Amino acid sequence: MKLWKNTATLDRLLEECSSCVELKEAELAIIGSKPIPLEDMPRLKGLFKCGVGTDNVPFEECERRGIRVCLPSESTASIIYEETASFATSLIFRMLFSDVGTISPWKKAPRVASSRRKVLVIGTGNIGSRVVKKLLPTVSVSSYDIAVQNDSSLEDLLAEADVVSLHIPLTDENRSWFGPDLLGKMKDGAALVNTARGPIVDEEALFSEIQSGRLRAAFDVFWKEPYEGRLAAFHPDRFFMTPHVASNCEDFTAGLADDFRRFAKTI
Repeated sequence: MKLWKNTATLDRLLEECSSCVELKEAELAIIGSKPIPLEDMPRLKGLFKCGVGTDNVPFEECERRGIRVCLPSESTASIIYEETASFATSLIFRMLFSDVGTISPWKKAPRVASSRRKVLVIGTGNIGSRVVKKLLPTVSVSSYDIAVQNDSSLEDLLAEADVVSLHIPLTDENRSWFGPDLLGKMKDGAALVNTARGPIVDEEALFSEIQSGRLRAAFDVFWKEPYEGRLAAFHPDRFFMTPHVASNCEDFTAGLADDFRRFAKTI
């Protein structure tokens, strides 16, 4: 089976990845978070998604052409749901306790008790729901489901939250959804955490808020990766960045390799 890929995630675990073909010859594809040019792949029979995000999987076109699509198995996906939730939680706490004082000069900064800090989790699916459970013993947590609740309730929640954490998939409808209006509803000094997808947030609107000093943020996902945009100038103090590592877990990668091997045998 002739393989094409646009991610190096499984290179260390699969010998097949060392001898890939051009698009027009590919019969099987491994994709990461980048789009796949199906129009240039006339022989494609199977597509394996290396990750749990599906915003770049062309399901309709694959169905029309009879191309089989394989997503991570439930057991593999559960590993990354838990790992991403843990990483998101660590970023949330980093934002909550970013100002604890200085070493030189030695000076302590007063802080509010953890139980009085408020975190808003937007999106309560596989990852968001786990974030809520991890936070509950320590801080006050509220959640918002974009498919069920209305915008007015979101505005009230944003106005109270010390940290807002995003856990929703990227769609055409919610691209730049978290823009000037919603950012403007966040209270002064609050922080935005994003381990979902960068384009959910309006980059220019966030830049304005960060530049003004009114808000802070911690992002693991970006509008373009590697990220070299204007917000990078504020790392690490006001715009803390990590290089899309929330899902970077050896156990998850091993599970993906096993899932791919099983899928490849059926093509």
